Amino acid sequence: MSLIQTPKRQPDSPSPASPTSPASPAVERPRSGPTALLGLLTAAGGPRYAAALLVDALGTGLLRPFLLLYGIGVLALDAGAAGLAMSAGMVAGLLVLPLTGRWIDLGARSLPAAATLLVRAAGSVTLLLADGLPGFTAAAVLLGVGSQSWPATHAAVVSTLTEGRTRDAALAAGRTLRNAGLGAGALLATLAVAGGTGALQLLAGVTAAACLLAAGLVHSLRVSAPPAAETPQPRPSTATAAATPDPALRRITLLSVANLPFAFTFDVLEVALPALLVLHLHASAAWSSGIFVGNTVLVIALQLAVVLRLGERSRHTVLAAGGFALTLSYLGFWAAGGLGGTAAAGAVAAVSVLYTFGEILYSGSGTALVAATAPPHLLGRALARWELSMGVGRALAPAALTALLAVGPGVLWPVLAGATLVSSVAVARLRPRG
Repeated sequence: MSLIQTPKRQPDSPSPASPTSPASPAVERPRSGPTALLGLLTAAGGPRYAAALLVDALGTGLLRPFLLLYGIGVLALDAGAAGLAMSAGMVAGLLVLPLTGRWIDLGARSLPAAATLLVRAAGSVTLLLADGLPGFTAAAVLLGVGSQSWPATHAAVVSTLTEGRTRDAALAAGRTLRNAGLGAGALLATLAVAGGTGALQLLAGVTAAACLLAAGLVHSLRVSAPPAAETPQPRPSTATAAATPDPALRRITLLSVANLPFAFTFDVLEVALPALLVLHLHASAAWSSGIFVGNTVLVIALQLAVVLRLGERSRHTVLAAGGFALTLSYLGFWAAGGLGGTAAAGAVAAVSVLYTFGEILYSGSGTALVAATAPPHLLGRALARWELSMGVGRALAPAALTALLAVGPGVLWPVLAGATLVSSVAVARLRPRG
């Protein structure tokens, strides 16, 4: 059965769930807890789509550690060559994002989401067939394209089947599941490494089959929306339209530029803090592992609850507040590093709680703000621009963070704090007035 709905532009304020959404009665007043999480995961597309979300979450957790280990352990590739191939895959995914956005704006919803999973299945199969660097690179490109396009296509499906604060909560539930999948996927990759090359190949095959099944489930939903041409809108002259870009899309473009320093957030946890603790504070690697696990647990436990708790707040305000919290945490890491010894490591761990809270505010409001601000006929391009800024930021982060840290913590943390503070102020100023 076809679920054809017209997505509505939502104000930056609470609104009830759409009466035409399949699960709107169940999630009209979402509450926190396991029952609410399950209900919100099935709000957009039902159990079939929830199963696809689970496959994506596990696949995301597997991708980065598993792909590199497969190239080194099974194909006997040089670590540097395997890393370059993976980077090529991520770059290819970024280049495809604008095309994905335009596809969404043609009215497609579940089809692009299914296509991303299908491309990832093809990447896993290519990995199994690879016998050298060219095959590994082809697999990395396919996996990169599928992984980079998924967040935008997923947000488009959710934005079509839910609206207002129910949409925000459904997006938060998906992120909670994804964070759980990151941990589970990394654990599976670790177990596969212990099992040798045969286990790695088996895991690649299982991943391909799971992505193929998930693609079929998503495609069976047949969710779509009227294309841009069918959406009622004023008809300015061609010259005027060319000279005057959509003001909402322009605001989202500015938000996406402001998002670049925010996108460094995740690599602070994965790159900067471990390097600070081990190389500069000479602390045990167990400290960085503990901080990572604590961050993951807190995000899984609090993400949905925080989004629901702040449902009455402006999304611009919540996003800016997340930036301010991150700024304070970066200054806290700088101050903690000056203590030295075990006290410094303990202080870094304590400040990481504030950092995690800032991350929760940021990740819980960013995509929701874009989905609420974008005109229906430009939803795909708006989401693609936001995800593109996220991808570019994450691609630049490892090199930038390690380069700044090589100069010294007294350079890294002030620069990062200053850039994030400027972005937070920009986000606050971009809030519509009146």
